[in-house]
Amino acid sequence: MRRDAARDDEEPGAGADLGPDLESRLRDDDHQALRLWLRLLACTTRIEDQIRQRLRNDFGTTLPRFDLLAQLERSPDGLTMRELSQRLMVTGGNVTGITDQLEAEGHVVREPHPSDRRSVTVRLTPAGRRQFKRMAATHEGWIVELLAGWPPEQKTQVYELLAGLKGHLAQLDAARK
Repeated sequence: MRRDAARDDEEPGAGADLGPDLESRLRDDDHQALRLWLRLLACTTRIEDQIRQRLRNDFGTTLPRFDLLAQLERSPDGLTMRELSQRLMVTGGNVTGITDQLEAEGHVVREPHPSDRRSVTVRLTPAGRRQFKRMAATHEGWIVELLAGWPPEQKTQVYELLAGLKGHLAQLDAARK
C-alpha cells in the first residue's frame, strides 16, 4: 500500500503525492522511525536532484565538482588529495579525476606539499575562486527557494531537532569504537 497520501493525523500536504520515491515502499504498519527515515531520504534526494540538475544546466558542472571547490574555498592554504578524499567521503581515484578536470579548466592547481614529497596540495586558482563564488551565491538562492515551504520558525525547529538526532548518532558511533 502506498504511503504518499496524507494520513488523518498528519498536517495537510505532509504526505503530498509527488510520484514514486523512497516512501512508496512503506506499509501502514511500518514503524514510525522507518517512515521518518524514508521521508528524510525522499526529501534529501529530491533536493539533491534539483541541485544536480541546476548545476548542470546553469554552470555545466556536477555536484561532486562543486563540493570539491567548496572544500578548497574553505581551506585557503589548500588540501592534500587525501584530505579532499576524506572530506568528500569518496575514493582517492574519484578526487583525482575531478581534480584533473578542474585543473585542465584552470580552476585548481596542484603544488608540492611543503613537508611531504609524496603528496601534493590542491588550491583554488583566482579563476576557480571567482567561479566558485558565482556558483555558491546561486546555490544558496536555490536552497532558500527549495526550503521556502517552511516558515523561519519551522526551519529553526527542524534544525534543532536534527541537532539532537546528530548528537545521538555521534554517541552511538563513539560507543561502537
